[in-house]
Amino acid sequence: MNVGDRVRLLTGREEGIITRLLDNDLVEVAIDNDFTIPVMRREVVVVAAEEQKAFGQTTTAIAAERNAAAAGTRQNTPGAPAKPTAAPAKGSPKAPAPEPVRVQKGLYLALVHQSPELLAMHVVNNTENDLLFTYGEDRNGQYRGLSSDKIGPKATSRPLAHWHLKDFEQWPAVVIQLLAHRVNGNTAFELLTKRQQFKATTFYTSRQQAPVLQKEAYLFQLDEKPAAPVSLAPEKLADQLKQQLSGDAPAKPAAVAPTPEPAKAIVAPPHQFDLHLEALNPEALKAEPPLSNTTMLKLQIDAFEDALSRALATNMHEIVFIHGSGSGTLRKEIHKLLSRNKDIKFFEDARKEKFGYGATLVRLK
Repeated sequence: MNVGDRVRLLTGREEGIITRLLDNDLVEVAIDNDFTIPVMRREVVVVAAEEQKAFGQTTTAIAAERNAAAAGTRQNTPGAPAKPTAAPAKGSPKAPAPEPVRVQKGLYLALVHQSPELLAMHVVNNTENDLLFTYGEDRNGQYRGLSSDKIGPKATSRPLAHWHLKDFEQWPAVVIQLLAHRVNGNTAFELLTKRQQFKATTFYTSRQQAPVLQKEAYLFQLDEKPAAPVSLAPEKLADQLKQQLSGDAPAKPAAVAPTPEPAKAIVAPPHQFDLHLEALNPEALKAEPPLSNTTMLKLQIDAFEDALSRALATNMHEIVFIHGSGSGTLRKEIHKLLSRNKDIKFFEDARKEKFGYGATLVRLK
């Protein structure tokens, strides 16, 4: 039984993913990828991949659909928090809603939340070709090959690794080799080798909708340019084969992973972190057309998550997030994220005599 295994509780129908091995008899399980509970090892059983293929949807997928349906119902329920909408200024035309970002065709590495702190890594093939790939990890210059597989067009790999956010500083560099292929095609493609080192300064800003997976993920493109086709005319191919069989073909040097860049030190956020948009990005307020409330909220939430992760990484004891009072939407979203984070001791409204009701004090473990 390992971290990342999907398990079912013997005392019920719930399924989840093991996020932590607490001791020899106890594991932590994320139920519905939402909340975690400690469970005795003898009370869970690993769900085999063959079972899911044979029976289709798991109970977790069914529960996710029910939760999505319930969320849709709650949006129309009195007292439920309404989705923020753009509020145009008086006398000005209503700003059009921003179009969703469309990810272009290509090959991607996607890290998807399995629980608030556990991420699953996938290779996403958003092309019309088959894809052969290898996956390995580079730790301090020592490479270790871990798996290889084939992905069809518009498909994704199985989870290649499960990593904890709390161990971000210890994550290895990922080394992936990619070879596009099309059955009965008349062109071959060059082998691509990508070494991806994750940095806190860019990791948290890469979050967006992943193609094929149709889930929000930390997304990194593996092919900055499409795989180049190699012309293989019959006569040229015959010449190349003759050279290779006769030993006259020039030897190609083995691909060597580049030397890892030294990790940049993570800078601690200020003790009082202001989430007002004019403090985060004054230029955003001058955008034309004006940003919608939804877009502004996303910018604020992204800044909050980045500041919180840096506060945890630099061992800060506490931090105050200044979110203002307003409609209370930002405050509710922040409190919801904090309530799911296992690295938080507690949070509460900051000193009212100083901030009123517009700030939250967070104590960190």
